[in-house]
Amino acid sequence: MTTRIGVLGFGLRSSLAAYAHQPDAGSRVVAVADPDPARRRAAGEQLGDGVALLPDLDTLLEQDLDAVLVLTPDHRHEEHALRTLERGVPTFVEKPLAITTDGADRILEQARRTGTRLYVGHNMRHMPVVRALRDAVLVGRVGEVKAVWCRHFVSTGGDYYFKDWHADRTRTTGLLLQKGAHDLDVIHWLAGGYTTRAQAMGTLAVYGGIADRRDNADRQMPDWYSVDTWPPTSQRELAPVLDVEDLSMANLALDNGVLASYQQCHFTPDYWRSYTVIGTEGRLENFGDGPDATVALWDRRSDTYRAEPDAVLPLRSGAGGHGGADPLLVAEFLRFARDGGPTDTSPVAARQAVAAGVAGTTSLRSGGAVVDVPALDPGLTAYFAAGQVAPTGA
Repeated sequence: MTTRIGVLGFGLRSSLAAYAHQPDAGSRVVAVADPDPARRRAAGEQLGDGVALLPDLDTLLEQDLDAVLVLTPDHRHEEHALRTLERGVPTFVEKPLAITTDGADRILEQARRTGTRLYVGHNMRHMPVVRALRDAVLVGRVGEVKAVWCRHFVSTGGDYYFKDWHADRTRTTGLLLQKGAHDLDVIHWLAGGYTTRAQAMGTLAVYGGIADRRDNADRQMPDWYSVDTWPPTSQRELAPVLDVEDLSMANLALDNGVLASYQQCHFTPDYWRSYTVIGTEGRLENFGDGPDATVALWDRRSDTYRAEPDAVLPLRSGAGGHGGADPLLVAEFLRFARDGGPTDTSPVAARQAVAAGVAGTTSLRSGGAVVDVPALDPGLTAYFAAGQVAPTGA
């Protein structure tokens, strides 16, 4: 039987639709909804004949769908997911789940109330470099994890995040959440716990000083992206509303005693994430985060710098976006939408990444005060831990 898929939003993450549209493998995108006629035309060109091209969610929900991908801008995730879940259509929501903690909680509650399957697109859980780190932690290569650090160098920041809606905090909360949700989720996954308190500092260090602005609503990021734009101060045509930070640093206390830190900079010359995991018996660190990355392990004591690690861990390989993570992500969602069962991603973890990002952003905008993360309803935690199956008698 073919899984009939609807896609809401055909923008920067529209590549996921191509992985879902596999008619010979049992899944077909039958409808795409986007208010922009240009994006609807792009969907028709990329996905071919037989795909209904629709203007909005109302018309999308009139279709006979087995699953839906919500790929709209972040501030629309909550309202769109609430409606697709209400309709009873298994729902993929691109990360972040929402731009507020309360919004994320409402989505989880809607999924439980309706019994509709919910999946969140944290594709980095499928990235080879993250899987290598996670596998090493699970088998005890560093003993008991005590600290996780992440430095995120974002050379593309000026092009990716400061020329469109990403630069407007009413649509993202901030980049510590919008961009950082991936890394906060990975930090939690590697540490085996969730943030309970956050303290952060941040600023608009570079892009706020650029006066050249343009409303880029008529374009998309590939229209202006250029690796030749350097230094960052040479950027032009930035977004009219630009009130998010381009430099941020957060300290996190997790519920299992692990301490973590996350640093994000949007004007570096290079683009990659560096994770460090420190345990009672060793240290892991990745160099690069793409297909040619390495994960190094140090597990012998010395009293000086050692460039050569004690072991280099193998990475899985795969074709497709984000080191093969995107097709794996979509395949896992489609299997879950059809059959249920366990998944590597987690709606609860997605909520906790949002909550940590919101708490960090609140802290950095209030002078670095420590901010507590609101606890999640234990009933929601139990529901999702049980595989989104209500306990008998509930």
